[in-house]
Amino acid sequence: MKVLIVGRGGREHTLVWKVAQSPKVDTVFVAPGNPGMEDIATLVNIDENDFDRLIQFVKQEQVDLTLVGPEVPLINGIVNRFQAEGLAIFGPTKEAALLEGSKSFAKEIMKKYKIPTAEYETFTSYEDAKQYIQEKGAPIVIKADGLAAGKGVTVALTLDEALSSVYDMLEANKFGEASAQVVIEEFLEGEEFSLMAFVDGKKAYPMVISQDHKRAFDNDEGPNTGGMGAYSPVPQISEKVVQTAIETIINPTVKAMETEGRRFTGVLYAGLILTVNGPKVIEYNARFGDPETQVVLPRLDSDFIEVIEGLLDQREITLEWSNQATLGVVLASKGYPENYEKGAIIEGLNNLDEKITVFHAGTDKVNDQFVTNGGRVLTVVASGESLEDAQNIVYQDAGKIQCSNLFYRKDIGNKALAYSAMSDAKAQFA
Repeated sequence: MKVLIVGRGGREHTLVWKVAQSPKVDTVFVAPGNPGMEDIATLVNIDENDFDRLIQFVKQEQVDLTLVGPEVPLINGIVNRFQAEGLAIFGPTKEAALLEGSKSFAKEIMKKYKIPTAEYETFTSYEDAKQYIQEKGAPIVIKADGLAAGKGVTVALTLDEALSSVYDMLEANKFGEASAQVVIEEFLEGEEFSLMAFVDGKKAYPMVISQDHKRAFDNDEGPNTGGMGAYSPVPQISEKVVQTAIETIINPTVKAMETEGRRFTGVLYAGLILTVNGPKVIEYNARFGDPETQVVLPRLDSDFIEVIEGLLDQREITLEWSNQATLGVVLASKGYPENYEKGAIIEGLNNLDEKITVFHAGTDKVNDQFVTNGGRVLTVVASGESLEDAQNIVYQDAGKIQCSNLFYRKDIGNKALAYSAMSDAKAQFA
């Protein structure tokens, strides 16, 4: 069969890589993709938001299935357009993708269906928001209502930081239309984790959990980013907590969307935090997370295409997972998530251990050499018998990648390793 992946980043490279492993698949197309995918897919020079040309291509090439990676085409209605043409596509409709497209809508759903989340208010007026912040105090969380590429959230530890952030969004239009409205919510303390689930419209099939690292620099310092690395499993989050999250968050969300007439088919991503009162929702995404996909899909032993076909047919599916641990580190352009330069030459990609998989996000090719072409450029991924093994493999090889304009965090996975070491010590003295 022929499969088209829509998108161009590290998540899409991972989807291409996983789809290509299926014996059912003969040809993988990716639109527009990036040069790092050329060895396993045919690049198609069509923008992910050019629905007319994508539909024309799918019909012309007789593509059997389309998978959508990024959020923008989903929120703009790519699934609706494909379905109207009778074309097989996996992802939520525009109506269902609003769960990610509007934080205020997501909050209203959680409030109406009693899905645990932070206390919040929504504002379009700077003066009203300012008054609310002054009443509540810091720390407090400011979120642009719409899409801001993972950068529209400020965890403000001081009043000045909170007021500056809300001014930038509402008055200075930092994120344009996306921040014409803001959600201000209470600061939740606890361990964060990502729980994604395959959803067939009625039923959710949870994936293994992972933990993302949002801050740009070591020790969770610096600005929020789209994610600087991830790992799976997450030993500090118990299976009991995961089951609670499935029962109180994932399943009720799927049911709520169906009740609202916005039936959700695709990948539901819940960014969660384990508080003293149990798991709560920080955010929803209507697609695979990035970089979580890069560490979760390598652990999926089931045939990925058979899973997607089963979901689209609403057949009962079974997910089989590897017991191996997977860890990924993002190499980003210096300056990210703010302004950064492009075009720096990347060397050393051919000198890496065979256990390493590199997923390309923001790369281009000039004179047969890879160069930087985005904020997040590469995700270096490895699996091992333990997280420590996976971490060692990744960091031994990340340093072999030479580029004057790349940086990466040196502490991805440390939190899990510290927890495991503490648990081992407790067990010794028990």
